[in-house]
Amino acid sequence: MADVWRWVVRLLAADDPETGWLIRLLTTGFLAWSLATARPGPGAAWTTGALAVSFACWLVFLALDRRAPRLAFAALAAGSVPAAAAAGPGGGTGLAFLVVFQLMFASDLRPPLRAVLPLGLLGGAVALAGMVLYGVAPGAIALYLAVLAICLLLALHRRQHRAQARQTRLLLEQTRRAQHESARAAAMDERARIARELHDVLAHSLGALGVQLELAEALLTERDDRAGAVERLRRSRRLAAEGLREARAAVAALRADVPELGPALAALAGEHREHHGTPVGVRVEGTPRRLPPPAEVSLLRTAREALTNAAKHAPGAPVELALSFEERCVRLAVTNPAPPSVPATTARTGDSADSAGSADPVTCAGPAGVAGFGLAGMRERIALVGGTLRAGTDGPGRGWTVTAEVPA
Repeated sequence: MADVWRWVVRLLAADDPETGWLIRLLTTGFLAWSLATARPGPGAAWTTGALAVSFACWLVFLALDRRAPRLAFAALAAGSVPAAAAAGPGGGTGLAFLVVFQLMFASDLRPPLRAVLPLGLLGGAVALAGMVLYGVAPGAIALYLAVLAICLLLALHRRQHRAQARQTRLLLEQTRRAQHESARAAAMDERARIARELHDVLAHSLGALGVQLELAEALLTERDDRAGAVERLRRSRRLAAEGLREARAAVAALRADVPELGPALAALAGEHREHHGTPVGVRVEGTPRRLPPPAEVSLLRTAREALTNAAKHAPGAPVELALSFEERCVRLAVTNPAPPSVPATTARTGDSADSAGSADPVTCAGPAGVAGFGLAGMRERIALVGGTLRAGTDGPGRGWTVTAEVPA
C-alpha cells in the first residue's frame, strides 16, 4: 500500500496542474455528475441527449489527446456545439459543459490561435440563440455571456503565459548549448596555444641537444677526444634541464612578465651562439617601445623557431636577426643562407612556406613523411595578434628569410 501511495504522489508531483491527468480526472467526474443530475425544462428532453453527446466528445478527447492531438481537439470543438445549444433549456449544466470545453481548448498551445476565437464566438452565438429561444431572462443571458467571455479571456491569457514559458525554456536550452560550445571552443584554443608553446620550446631545446650529442659522438668515434665529448655531454645535460624548465614554464601558460624585445632577442641569440657555435647578429632599427605581451611573446617564439630551423637546415651558417620599430608595426626578420642541398625556391624539409614566386604555401614532408608544424605554428601565433608572417627565399643564392609583422 505504501508503494502505491508513493507512486500516486510521484505521479501527481510530475503532472501538469492545469492540463494534466489529475485535473482531467476531476473534470470528467464533474461533467459526469452534472450530466446525471441535469433536469431539463418542459419541451427540452433533447437536452440530455445533447449533453450526452458532449460528454462522449470529451471522452474521445481524453482517449486521443496523446496519440492523435488533431482528432482530439476536433472532438473537443465538436462537443462544444451541443453543449452551447443546451445552455438555453439546460440552464447552468449546459453552460458548465461549454465553459469546460472552451477553457480546455483555448488554454492549450496545440490548437492554432486562429481557431480559438471563432470557436468561442460560435459557442456564444449558439448559446445566445438557445437562451433567447427558450425565453431566458435578459439579465440571466447577460450574466451567462459575461461568464463565458471572462473564462475565454482567462484561457487566452493563460495560453500566452504558457507560450512565453515554453519560449523561455527554449532560450535557456539554446543558451546552455551556446555556453557549452563556447567553453569547448575556448578549451580547443587553449590546447592549441599550449601546443604551440610546447613545440616552440621543445623544438629549440631538442634541436640544440641533438647537435651537441652529434658532436660528442663525432669526438669519440673520429678523434677519440674523451674530454671534448664529456664537455659536450655536460652541455647536453644543461640543455635538457633548460628545456624541461622552459616546458614547465610553457605549461604554466608563461605568466611571468615578458622582457623587452631587444634584450630578449640578444639573449636568445647568445644562447643559440653558445649551443650551436653559429654566428648570430642582432640589429635593432627605430625607437624601441613596448608592445602588448601577446605580441612580444609571439615575436620571441617566432625568432626561437626560426633559429631552430636555421640550425637544422643550414648548420654552421650565420644568422641575422633584424628588429625594426616602425610607425604602425614592428617587423622581425630572421635571415640565413639556404642550405646547398635545398633549391633556393623550395620550402625546407619539414616546414611549410610560401615560395618566392607563388602566393600559395608549399608543404613538404619531413622525415618518414611526417609533416612539419614549425611555420604553421608561427603563422597561427602571429595571426592571433593580428599580424602576418612570410617565409621564403629572397632570390637565387640570397638565403632564406622569415619575416613577421605585428601591429604596434
